[in-house]
Amino acid sequence: MIDRYLTPEMKTLWSEANRYRAWLKVELSAMQAQAQTGEVPQSAYDVLLAKSESDPLDEAFAQKVAEIEAVTRHDIVAFTRALTDRYGEEARFIHHGLTSTDVVDTAQNLLLDEALGIIIADTQRMRDVCREQAVRYKHTPTVGRTHGIHAEPMTFGLKFLNWMSALDRDLERLAAARERVQVVMLSGSVGTFAHVSPEIEQKVAEAWGWQPARVTNQTLARDRHAELMTTLAILGTTIEKIAVEIRHLQRSEVREAMEPFGKGQTGSSSMPHKKNPILTENVTGLARLLRGNAMTALENVALWHERDISHSSAERIILPDSTAAASYALRRLTGVLENLVVFPERMLKNLNDLGGLVFSQRVLHALIDEKGMLREDAYGIVQRNALKSWETGEGLRDLLATDPENPLSSEDLDAAFDLQWYLRHVDDIYARFGL
Repeated sequence: MIDRYLTPEMKTLWSEANRYRAWLKVELSAMQAQAQTGEVPQSAYDVLLAKSESDPLDEAFAQKVAEIEAVTRHDIVAFTRALTDRYGEEARFIHHGLTSTDVVDTAQNLLLDEALGIIIADTQRMRDVCREQAVRYKHTPTVGRTHGIHAEPMTFGLKFLNWMSALDRDLERLAAARERVQVVMLSGSVGTFAHVSPEIEQKVAEAWGWQPARVTNQTLARDRHAELMTTLAILGTTIEKIAVEIRHLQRSEVREAMEPFGKGQTGSSSMPHKKNPILTENVTGLARLLRGNAMTALENVALWHERDISHSSAERIILPDSTAAASYALRRLTGVLENLVVFPERMLKNLNDLGGLVFSQRVLHALIDEKGMLREDAYGIVQRNALKSWETGEGLRDLLATDPENPLSSEDLDAAFDLQWYLRHVDDIYARFGL
Protein backbone atom coordinates (compact mmCIF):
# COMPACT_ATOMS: atom_id res chain seq x y z
CA MET A 1 0.00 0.00 0.00
CA ILE A 2 1.29 3.45 -0.87
CA ASP A 3 2.02 5.71 2.09
CA ARG A 4 -0.93 7.97 1.25
CA TYR A 5 -3.37 5.33 2.51
CA LEU A 6 -1.35 3.81 5.34
CA THR A 7 -2.28 4.45 8.94
CA PRO A 8 0.73 4.48 11.30
CA GLU A 9 -0.29 1.15 12.86
CA MET A 10 -0.69 -0.59 9.51
CA LYS A 11 2.60 0.81 8.22
CA THR A 12 4.43 -0.73 11.17
CA LEU A 13 2.46 -3.95 11.06
CA TRP A 14 3.18 -4.71 7.40
CA SER A 15 6.82 -3.61 7.40
CA GLU A 16 9.42 -6.16 6.33
CA ALA A 17 11.08 -6.06 9.74
CA ASN A 18 7.81 -6.81 11.50
CA ARG A 19 7.09 -9.67 9.13
CA TYR A 20 10.41 -11.22 10.12
CA ARG A 21 9.63 -10.62 13.79
CA ALA A 22 6.43 -12.63 13.26
CA TRP A 23 8.41 -15.40 11.58
CA LEU A 24 10.81 -15.45 14.49
CA LYS A 25 7.93 -15.68 16.97
CA VAL A 26 6.71 -18.80 15.21
CA GLU A 27 10.19 -20.31 15.10
CA LEU A 28 10.88 -19.56 18.76
CA SER A 29 7.47 -20.83 19.85
CA ALA A 30 8.09 -24.12 18.03
CA MET A 31 11.60 -24.29 19.47
CA GLN A 32 10.27 -23.71 22.99
CA ALA A 33 7.84 -26.60 22.58
CA GLN A 34 10.62 -28.79 21.19
CA ALA A 35 12.83 -27.89 24.15
CA GLN A 36 10.03 -29.01 26.46
CA THR A 37 9.88 -32.39 24.70
CA GLY A 38 13.68 -32.71 24.67
CA GLU A 39 14.06 -32.44 20.90
CA VAL A 40 16.32 -29.37 21.07
CA PRO A 41 18.50 -28.07 23.93
CA GLN A 42 16.70 -25.84 26.41
CA SER A 43 19.87 -23.78 26.69
CA ALA A 44 19.83 -23.01 22.97
CA TYR A 45 16.25 -21.75 23.21
CA ASP A 46 17.07 -19.63 26.26
CA VAL A 47 20.03 -18.01 24.51
CA LEU A 48 18.05 -17.27 21.34
CA LEU A 49 15.11 -15.85 23.28
CA ALA A 50 17.41 -13.55 25.27
CA LYS A 51 19.17 -12.37 22.11
CA SER A 52 15.91 -11.76 20.28
CA GLU A 53 14.65 -9.61 23.16
CA SER A 54 17.86 -7.59 23.58
CA ASP A 55 18.52 -7.28 19.84
CA PRO A 56 15.13 -7.40 18.06
CA LEU A 57 14.97 -7.80 14.31
CA ASP A 58 15.02 -4.45 12.55
CA GLU A 59 15.25 -2.91 9.09
CA ALA A 60 18.96 -3.74 8.90
CA PHE A 61 18.08 -7.40 9.38
CA ALA A 62 15.43 -7.11 6.66
CA GLN A 63 18.04 -5.71 4.31
CA LYS A 64 20.37 -8.61 5.16
CA VAL A 65 17.63 -11.12 4.32
CA ALA A 66 17.03 -9.35 1.01
CA GLU A 67 20.71 -9.60 0.13
CA ILE A 68 20.83 -13.34 0.87
CA GLU A 69 17.52 -14.00 -0.90
CA ALA A 70 18.88 -12.35 -4.02
CA VAL A 71 21.22 -15.35 -4.21
CA THR A 72 19.15 -18.20 -2.70
CA ARG A 73 15.83 -17.18 -4.29
CA HIS A 74 14.17 -18.58 -1.15
CA ASP A 75 12.92 -16.28 1.59
CA ILE A 76 12.93 -18.73 4.54
CA VAL A 77 16.41 -20.02 3.68
CA ALA A 78 17.60 -16.42 3.55
CA PHE A 79 15.83 -15.73 6.85
CA THR A 80 17.38 -18.65 8.74
CA ARG A 81 20.87 -17.84 7.40
CA ALA A 82 20.46 -14.22 8.44
CA LEU A 83 19.39 -15.41 11.92
CA THR A 84 22.60 -17.44 12.26
CA ASP A 85 24.64 -14.40 11.22
CA ARG A 86 22.86 -12.25 13.80
CA TYR A 87 22.39 -14.58 16.77
CA GLY A 88 25.10 -17.21 16.45
CA GLU A 89 25.33 -20.97 16.42
CA GLU A 90 22.26 -21.61 18.61
CA ALA A 91 20.19 -20.59 15.60
CA ARG A 92 21.00 -23.96 14.03
CA PHE A 93 18.11 -25.40 16.08
CA ILE A 94 15.68 -22.99 14.45
CA HIS A 95 13.27 -24.49 11.88
CA HIS A 96 13.77 -28.02 13.21
CA GLY A 97 11.36 -30.34 11.37
CA LEU A 98 9.35 -27.45 9.91
CA THR A 99 8.68 -26.51 6.33
CA SER A 100 8.71 -22.95 5.07
CA THR A 101 4.95 -22.64 4.87
CA ASP A 102 4.55 -23.70 8.50
CA VAL A 103 6.34 -20.51 9.42
CA VAL A 104 5.03 -18.22 6.69
CA ASP A 105 1.35 -19.16 7.02
CA THR A 106 1.29 -19.21 10.80
CA ALA A 107 3.17 -15.91 11.02
CA GLN A 108 0.85 -14.42 8.45
CA ASN A 109 -2.03 -15.37 10.71
CA LEU A 110 -0.33 -13.46 13.53
CA LEU A 111 -0.21 -10.37 11.33
CA LEU A 112 -3.77 -10.81 10.09
CA ASP A 113 -5.00 -11.25 13.64
CA GLU A 114 -3.36 -7.98 14.65
CA ALA A 115 -4.62 -6.22 11.52
CA LEU A 116 -8.17 -7.38 12.19
CA GLY A 117 -7.87 -6.18 15.78
CA ILE A 118 -7.09 -2.70 14.44
CA ILE A 119 -9.93 -2.84 11.91
CA ILE A 120 -12.42 -4.04 14.52
CA ALA A 121 -11.48 -1.12 16.78
CA ASP A 122 -11.84 1.28 13.83
CA THR A 123 -15.23 -0.19 12.92
CA GLN A 124 -16.41 0.03 16.52
CA ARG A 125 -15.43 3.69 16.61
CA MET A 126 -17.44 4.45 13.47
CA ARG A 127 -20.34 2.47 14.87
CA ASP A 128 -20.22 4.57 18.04
CA VAL A 129 -20.24 7.80 16.03
CA CYS A 130 -23.26 6.58 14.06
CA ARG A 131 -24.99 5.87 17.36
CA GLU A 132 -24.23 9.36 18.65
CA GLN A 133 -25.54 10.98 15.47
CA ALA A 134 -28.60 8.72 15.41
CA VAL A 135 -29.52 9.99 18.85
CA ARG A 136 -28.73 13.61 17.95
CA TYR A 137 -30.94 13.60 14.85
CA LYS A 138 -33.55 11.14 16.09
CA HIS A 139 -36.44 13.55 15.56
CA THR A 140 -35.01 15.70 12.74
CA PRO A 141 -37.52 15.45 9.86
CA THR A 142 -36.22 14.80 6.37
CA VAL A 143 -37.61 13.33 3.20
CA GLY A 144 -36.99 9.68 2.44
CA ARG A 145 -36.10 8.99 -1.18
CA THR A 146 -36.58 5.86 -3.23
CA HIS A 147 -35.14 5.67 -6.76
CA GLY A 148 -33.75 9.14 -6.02
CA ILE A 149 -37.32 10.54 -5.86
CA HIS A 150 -39.12 11.93 -2.83
CA ALA A 151 -41.04 9.12 -1.13
CA GLU A 152 -42.30 9.80 2.43
CA PRO A 153 -41.15 11.65 5.55
CA MET A 154 -38.60 10.04 7.86
CA THR A 155 -35.94 11.38 10.23
CA PHE A 156 -32.29 12.03 9.55
CA GLY A 157 -31.37 9.99 12.61
CA LEU A 158 -32.83 6.86 11.02
CA LYS A 159 -30.13 7.00 8.36
CA PHE A 160 -27.47 6.77 11.06
CA LEU A 161 -29.39 4.04 12.86
CA ASN A 162 -29.43 1.99 9.67
CA TRP A 163 -25.69 2.49 9.26
CA MET A 164 -25.08 1.56 12.89
CA SER A 165 -27.03 -1.64 12.42
CA ALA A 166 -25.02 -2.53 9.30
CA LEU A 167 -21.79 -1.93 11.20
CA ASP A 168 -23.01 -4.25 13.96
CA ARG A 169 -23.26 -6.99 11.35
CA ASP A 170 -19.83 -6.07 10.00
CA LEU A 171 -18.39 -6.42 13.49
CA GLU A 172 -19.90 -9.90 13.80
CA ARG A 173 -18.37 -10.94 10.48
CA LEU A 174 -14.98 -9.45 11.38
CA ALA A 175 -14.93 -11.32 14.68
CA ALA A 176 -15.73 -14.59 12.88
CA ALA A 177 -13.05 -13.97 10.23
CA ARG A 178 -10.52 -13.18 12.96
CA GLU A 179 -11.30 -16.42 14.75
CA ARG A 180 -10.91 -18.28 11.45
CA VAL A 181 -7.27 -17.19 11.11
CA GLN A 182 -6.36 -17.78 14.76
CA VAL A 183 -4.92 -21.18 13.93
CA VAL A 184 -1.43 -22.66 14.07
CA MET A 185 -0.02 -24.91 11.36
CA LEU A 186 3.25 -26.75 12.16
CA SER A 187 2.69 -30.01 10.31
CA GLY A 188 5.66 -30.38 7.98
CA SER A 189 6.14 -30.64 4.26
CA VAL A 190 2.76 -32.15 3.26
CA GLY A 191 0.86 -31.99 6.54
CA THR A 192 1.80 -35.47 7.83
CA PHE A 193 3.91 -34.39 10.84
CA ALA A 194 6.71 -36.63 9.51
CA HIS A 195 9.49 -34.52 11.02
CA VAL A 196 7.64 -32.62 13.74
CA SER A 197 5.09 -34.15 16.08
CA PRO A 198 1.49 -32.93 16.45
CA GLU A 199 2.38 -32.25 20.08
CA ILE A 200 4.54 -29.31 19.04
CA GLU A 201 1.72 -27.71 17.09
CA GLN A 202 -0.66 -28.28 20.01
CA LYS A 203 1.73 -26.72 22.53
CA VAL A 204 2.24 -23.61 20.41
CA ALA A 205 -1.50 -23.22 19.86
CA GLU A 206 -2.19 -23.54 23.58
CA ALA A 207 0.52 -21.00 24.43
CA TRP A 208 -1.09 -18.47 22.08
CA GLY A 209 -4.68 -19.24 23.05
CA TRP A 210 -5.35 -20.35 19.47
CA GLN A 211 -6.33 -23.65 17.85
CA PRO A 212 -4.20 -26.06 15.83
CA ALA A 213 -5.37 -26.50 12.25
CA ARG A 214 -7.28 -29.78 12.26
CA VAL A 215 -5.79 -30.98 8.99
CA THR A 216 -3.53 -29.33 6.39
CA ASN A 217 -1.38 -30.18 3.42
CA GLN A 218 1.60 -27.86 2.94
CA THR A 219 -0.57 -24.77 3.36
CA LEU A 220 -3.47 -23.56 5.37
CA ALA A 221 -6.58 -23.81 3.22
CA ARG A 222 -7.14 -20.48 1.51
CA ASP A 223 -10.89 -20.42 2.14
CA ARG A 224 -9.91 -18.87 5.49
CA HIS A 225 -8.26 -15.96 3.71
CA ALA A 226 -11.09 -15.72 1.20
CA GLU A 227 -13.56 -15.40 4.07
CA LEU A 228 -11.46 -12.65 5.60
CA MET A 229 -11.18 -10.78 2.32
CA THR A 230 -14.87 -11.08 1.47
CA THR A 231 -15.64 -9.83 4.97
CA LEU A 232 -13.49 -6.78 4.27
CA ALA A 233 -15.24 -6.39 0.91
CA ILE A 234 -18.64 -6.41 2.61
CA LEU A 235 -17.33 -3.89 5.14
CA GLY A 236 -16.31 -1.83 2.11
CA THR A 237 -19.88 -1.92 0.83
CA THR A 238 -21.06 -0.47 4.13
CA ILE A 239 -18.42 2.24 3.88
CA GLU A 240 -19.43 2.97 0.29
CA LYS A 241 -23.15 2.99 1.10
CA ILE A 242 -22.60 5.67 3.74
CA ALA A 243 -20.20 7.64 1.56
CA VAL A 244 -22.51 7.66 -1.46
CA GLU A 245 -25.42 8.91 0.67
CA ILE A 246 -23.34 11.81 1.98
CA ARG A 247 -22.20 12.63 -1.56
CA HIS A 248 -25.82 12.78 -2.68
CA LEU A 249 -26.85 14.92 0.28
CA GLN A 250 -24.03 17.36 -0.52
CA ARG A 251 -25.19 17.91 -4.11
CA SER A 252 -25.97 21.58 -4.73
CA GLU A 253 -29.66 21.00 -5.42
CA VAL A 254 -30.03 18.89 -2.24
CA ARG A 255 -27.57 20.42 0.26
CA GLU A 256 -28.98 18.72 3.36
CA ALA A 257 -25.57 17.70 4.73
CA MET A 258 -21.95 18.05 3.70
CA GLU A 259 -18.46 17.02 4.59
CA PRO A 260 -16.51 19.33 6.92
CA PHE A 261 -14.57 21.96 5.00
CA GLY A 262 -11.40 23.03 6.77
CA LYS A 263 -9.91 26.48 7.07
CA GLY A 264 -7.65 27.09 4.09
CA GLN A 265 -9.10 24.16 2.16
CA THR A 266 -9.79 24.66 -1.55
CA GLY A 267 -12.31 22.75 -3.62
CA SER A 268 -11.09 23.53 -7.11
CA SER A 269 -8.04 25.05 -8.77
CA SER A 270 -10.29 27.01 -11.15
CA MET A 271 -13.63 27.52 -9.36
CA PRO A 272 -13.23 29.22 -5.96
CA HIS A 273 -16.82 28.52 -4.91
CA LYS A 274 -16.45 24.73 -4.92
CA LYS A 275 -16.87 22.51 -1.87
CA ASN A 276 -16.49 19.00 -3.21
CA PRO A 277 -17.16 15.73 -1.31
CA ILE A 278 -13.59 14.55 -1.79
CA LEU A 279 -13.35 12.53 1.42
CA THR A 280 -16.36 10.36 0.68
CA GLU A 281 -15.36 10.04 -2.96
CA ASN A 282 -11.99 8.84 -1.76
CA VAL A 283 -13.38 6.07 0.42
CA THR A 284 -15.81 5.06 -2.33
CA GLY A 285 -12.77 4.31 -4.48
CA LEU A 286 -11.10 2.32 -1.71
CA ALA A 287 -14.25 0.20 -1.35
CA ARG A 288 -13.79 -0.82 -4.99
CA LEU A 289 -10.26 -1.94 -4.17
CA LEU A 290 -11.56 -4.13 -1.35
CA ARG A 291 -14.04 -5.83 -3.67
CA GLY A 292 -11.45 -6.41 -6.37
CA ASN A 293 -8.96 -7.92 -3.94
CA ALA A 294 -11.66 -10.21 -2.56
CA MET A 295 -12.05 -11.73 -6.02
CA THR A 296 -8.32 -12.46 -6.11
CA ALA A 297 -8.58 -14.13 -2.69
CA LEU A 298 -11.40 -16.35 -3.96
CA GLU A 299 -9.24 -17.42 -6.90
CA ASN A 300 -6.40 -18.26 -4.49
CA VAL A 301 -8.39 -21.09 -2.88
CA ALA A 302 -7.76 -23.65 -5.62
CA LEU A 303 -4.09 -24.71 -5.61
CA TRP A 304 -2.34 -27.66 -7.28
CA HIS A 305 -2.25 -30.84 -5.21
CA GLU A 306 -0.73 -30.18 -1.78
CA ARG A 307 0.55 -26.75 -2.71
CA ASP A 308 1.74 -24.34 -5.35
CA ILE A 309 2.71 -20.71 -4.91
CA SER A 310 0.26 -19.05 -7.29
CA HIS A 311 -1.47 -17.53 -4.25
CA SER A 312 1.72 -16.21 -2.67
CA SER A 313 2.52 -13.29 -4.95
CA ALA A 314 -1.07 -12.09 -4.84
CA GLU A 315 -1.30 -12.32 -1.05
CA ARG A 316 1.83 -10.24 -0.60
CA ILE A 317 -0.20 -7.42 -2.16
CA ILE A 318 -3.85 -7.98 -1.34
CA LEU A 319 -3.59 -8.80 2.38
CA PRO A 320 -1.56 -5.73 3.40
CA ASP A 321 -3.37 -3.49 0.92
CA SER A 322 -6.89 -4.51 1.90
CA THR A 323 -6.37 -4.39 5.64
CA ALA A 324 -4.58 -1.05 5.33
CA ALA A 325 -7.25 0.37 2.99
CA ALA A 326 -10.05 -0.76 5.29
CA SER A 327 -8.48 0.88 8.33
CA TYR A 328 -7.74 4.10 6.44
CA ALA A 329 -11.24 4.30 4.94
CA LEU A 330 -12.90 3.66 8.29
CA ARG A 331 -10.94 6.42 9.98
CA ARG A 332 -11.50 8.89 7.18
CA LEU A 333 -15.24 8.25 7.04
CA THR A 334 -15.55 8.32 10.83
CA GLY A 335 -14.07 11.81 10.77
CA VAL A 336 -16.62 12.86 8.16
CA LEU A 337 -19.54 11.46 10.16
CA GLU A 338 -18.32 12.95 13.42
CA ASN A 339 -17.96 16.43 11.91
CA LEU A 340 -20.76 16.28 9.36
CA VAL A 341 -22.30 19.66 8.61
CA VAL A 342 -26.07 19.22 8.75
CA PHE A 343 -28.78 21.62 7.51
CA PRO A 344 -32.11 20.68 9.20
CA GLU A 345 -33.89 23.72 7.76
CA ARG A 346 -32.89 22.67 4.25
CA MET A 347 -34.21 19.18 4.96
CA LEU A 348 -37.57 20.63 5.96
CA LYS A 349 -37.63 22.88 2.90
CA ASN A 350 -36.89 19.95 0.59
CA LEU A 351 -39.54 17.90 2.36
CA ASN A 352 -42.14 20.56 1.56
CA ASP A 353 -40.87 21.53 -1.89
CA LEU A 354 -43.18 19.18 -3.77
CA GLY A 355 -46.31 20.66 -2.28
CA GLY A 356 -47.30 17.73 -0.12
CA LEU A 357 -46.82 14.89 -2.62
CA VAL A 358 -45.03 12.88 0.07
CA PHE A 359 -48.34 12.56 1.93
CA SER A 360 -50.13 10.82 -0.94
CA GLN A 361 -50.29 7.37 0.66
CA ARG A 362 -51.96 8.76 3.80
CA VAL A 363 -54.62 10.36 1.58
CA LEU A 364 -55.06 7.08 -0.28
CA HIS A 365 -55.66 5.19 2.95
CA ALA A 366 -58.06 7.84 4.22
CA LEU A 367 -60.19 7.41 1.12
CA ILE A 368 -60.17 3.64 1.46
CA ASP A 369 -60.44 3.25 5.23
CA GLU A 370 -62.56 6.24 6.19
CA LYS A 371 -64.69 6.80 3.07
CA GLY A 372 -65.05 3.18 1.97
CA MET A 373 -63.81 3.70 -1.57
CA LEU A 374 -62.44 0.90 -3.72
CA ARG A 375 -58.67 1.00 -3.83
CA GLU A 376 -58.59 1.51 -7.59
CA ASP A 377 -60.98 4.47 -7.42
CA ALA A 378 -59.12 6.05 -4.49
CA TYR A 379 -55.78 5.55 -6.23
CA GLY A 380 -57.14 7.23 -9.34
CA ILE A 381 -58.19 10.34 -7.43
CA VAL A 382 -54.89 10.72 -5.62
CA GLN A 383 -52.72 9.94 -8.64
CA ARG A 384 -54.62 12.32 -10.91
CA ASN A 385 -54.14 15.20 -8.51
CA ALA A 386 -50.56 14.21 -7.73
CA LEU A 387 -49.60 14.23 -11.40
CA LYS A 388 -51.28 17.61 -11.81
CA SER A 389 -49.27 18.86 -8.83
CA TRP A 390 -46.08 17.64 -10.51
CA GLU A 391 -47.00 19.48 -13.71
CA THR A 392 -48.31 22.76 -12.30
CA GLY A 393 -46.53 23.12 -8.97
CA GLU A 394 -49.84 23.51 -7.16
CA GLY A 395 -50.05 21.91 -3.71
CA LEU A 396 -51.59 18.44 -3.56
CA ARG A 397 -53.77 19.41 -0.62
CA ASP A 398 -55.17 22.42 -2.46
CA LEU A 399 -55.92 20.35 -5.53
CA LEU A 400 -57.68 17.68 -3.49
CA ALA A 401 -59.71 20.31 -1.65
CA THR A 402 -61.19 21.52 -4.93
CA ASP A 403 -61.63 18.10 -6.55
CA PRO A 404 -65.39 17.34 -6.69
CA GLU A 405 -64.71 13.60 -6.63
CA ASN A 406 -62.76 13.83 -3.34
CA PRO A 407 -65.02 13.13 -0.34
CA LEU A 408 -62.42 14.13 2.29
CA SER A 409 -63.24 17.19 4.41
CA SER A 410 -60.83 19.93 5.32
CA GLU A 411 -60.30 18.27 8.70
CA ASP A 412 -59.65 14.93 6.98
CA LEU A 413 -57.04 16.54 4.77
CA ASP A 414 -55.37 18.22 7.76
CA ALA A 415 -54.98 14.81 9.37
CA ALA A 416 -53.69 13.22 6.16
CA PHE A 417 -51.03 15.91 5.73
CA ASP A 418 -49.78 15.71 9.34
CA LEU A 419 -45.98 15.26 9.31
CA GLN A 420 -45.78 13.88 12.84
CA TRP A 421 -48.19 11.06 12.01
CA TYR A 422 -45.53 9.63 9.73
CA LEU A 423 -42.91 9.78 12.47
CA ARG A 424 -44.97 8.36 15.32
CA HIS A 425 -43.12 5.02 15.45
CA VAL A 426 -39.58 6.39 15.40
CA ASP A 427 -39.24 5.86 19.14
CA ASP A 428 -40.35 2.24 18.69
CA ILE A 429 -37.58 1.64 16.15
CA TYR A 430 -34.95 3.19 18.40
CA ALA A 431 -36.19 1.09 21.34
CA ARG A 432 -35.08 -2.02 19.44
CA PHE A 433 -31.52 -0.75 19.89
CA GLY A 434 -32.00 0.31 23.49
CA LEU A 435 -32.01 3.98 22.45
